[in-house]
Amino acid sequence: MDSALFHIILDYINIVFLMFTVTLFTLFTIMGYLSTRNSIHYRKKNSFGSLSKVMASPLAPSITIIAPAYNEGLTIVENIRSLMSLRYVNYEVMVVNDGSKDDTLQKMIDAYDLVKVDQKIDPNWKNKPIRGIYKSPHRAFSKLTVIDKENGGKSDALNTGMALSTNRYVGCIDVDCLLLPDALLHVVKSFYQRSEKRVIAVGGVIRVANSCVIEGGQLEEIRLPTNWLARFQLLEYTRSFILGRMAWGSIDSLLIISGAFGFFDREIALAVGGYDTGTVGEDMEIVFKMRRYMHDRKEPYTIEYIPDPLCWTEVPEDLKILVNQRDRWARGNLETLFKHKDMFFNSKYGRLGLLSYPYWFFYEWLAPLMEFFGFFTIITFIYLGILNWEFFIAITAMVYLFSVMFSFYAILWDVFSYNEYKKTKDILTLMLCALIEPILFHPIVVWSAVRGNYKKLFKIKSGWGSQVRKGFAKAA
Repeated sequence: MDSALFHIILDYINIVFLMFTVTLFTLFTIMGYLSTRNSIHYRKKNSFGSLSKVMASPLAPSITIIAPAYNEGLTIVENIRSLMSLRYVNYEVMVVNDGSKDDTLQKMIDAYDLVKVDQKIDPNWKNKPIRGIYKSPHRAFSKLTVIDKENGGKSDALNTGMALSTNRYVGCIDVDCLLLPDALLHVVKSFYQRSEKRVIAVGGVIRVANSCVIEGGQLEEIRLPTNWLARFQLLEYTRSFILGRMAWGSIDSLLIISGAFGFFDREIALAVGGYDTGTVGEDMEIVFKMRRYMHDRKEPYTIEYIPDPLCWTEVPEDLKILVNQRDRWARGNLETLFKHKDMFFNSKYGRLGLLSYPYWFFYEWLAPLMEFFGFFTIITFIYLGILNWEFFIAITAMVYLFSVMFSFYAILWDVFSYNEYKKTKDILTLMLCALIEPILFHPIVVWSAVRGNYKKLFKIKSGWGSQVRKGFAKAA
């Protein structure tokens, strides 16, 4: 190859990486502004009115909380106790035991004195067979229903709950999640505060419960995780939920609601066929389907997002489990983006097609792949002696400093808005995490995404995976 042509190609590669980086910085800066503005607006809007009126009203809309459980014997009783103590007048807790191989079902039967009840099942039932439906004769546990079924995966369990529920709204959560007592009040308020548009779904912030003190199903004390992997994830969740998703919610372009805390208009969720059992990214895929359903019918709608710290969950503290989780997320992203590829730069879907989908394509799916192959490109350039060191050092420093500043902003904004971690030591620890995360934690996330894409693109079979729970700490 001609030397001049070769250097022209190198210059174009540099320009592409520079433009990609600058565009990403610009988007993140705009997201920071939008999330801040939306958070301030949310706090002002919700400073008026009492949630207790919603709780006490006999006309309060009915909600079914669906919690799939698979081998959750360690924490299942504590988790149900938390769900049964929510401050709301008209709700049902439906735990779907998805063919657990441990003592999950027996622990629920013993703790809540459950007995098998007769209930007619549709003969054309499409989900995995139901082995039994359990209720308690005690009034104190009247809100609890347990469905025992053959194993079919999380999506199948959620679809079972949706089909058997008769309530207007359904909340799809992870059974290991801890909801704060006022969670349903905030959810219902979000469904009803928009009169001009139909609210089809409500999502919210997910907080990290590792090392927190839980007693009797209640969050007694918030503590910073002692495990460093959990700390990095806490920082990542703070950026993603407090800034990222809050920003997309502010322009009504949110494309994902976390499977740990998502509430849906049951009529619309069933109309689109519920969760897709053929994907591991079911939480993202159902939002795509519901949005497309409303767009195709030209019905005014919206999806609300709650920044209040209402849901706390346990994150992986084991590296292997973390990598498997992120591998699964990458496969889910690719499956959903491919399935709805006709939305890509499609003006028919407005901001979703022209902004949200392209962002997910370029910066959620493509970016980790570019980082991974870019690393090997740099190694090759060093070996060939053609690396532009000044450009490389400048852009690396710029990326590192911007990522640290963005993390610092997320931490400080969280302190200003909700101040969950009140000790100065905890804030400084999170800032230390922000300094070393790009070097230690981010490469793990990138590698996991590459592995997930490799598995999907080359059709290597890989399941949903599981997380070994350690359980919550007890108060002394």
